[in-house]
Amino acid sequence: MALWAISDLHLAINSDKPMDIFGDKWENHHEKIKKNWLRKVSTEDTVLIAGDISWSMSISEGMSDLEWIHNLPGKKILIKGNHDYWWSSITKLNSLYEDMDFNPK
Repeated sequence: MALWAISDLHLAINSDKPMDIFGDKWENHHEKIKKNWLRKVSTEDTVLIAGDISWSMSISEGMSDLEWIHNLPGKKILIKGNHDYWWSSITKLNSLYEDMDFNPK
């Protein structure tokens, strides 16, 4: 069992907010994250995701980003970042997935 940490995923799975505007290294950045995640993280591991998870503005828009994270191995602890405008009620978020815990701070 291992503990991993990552932040600033800035996912935009179903929205038009590509990260490659910040340079070629950012092209398909979510696929690069997924490839490395699958290579390193096991189902027994815990991953701390320390904010700026999704560019979405609402929870309905952000659900595809949360599903993307949910489908990766490991238990996830998510902390709200300053760009996480989609973040809604903590009770509602914590009821969504058994492998994901949402923490406001």
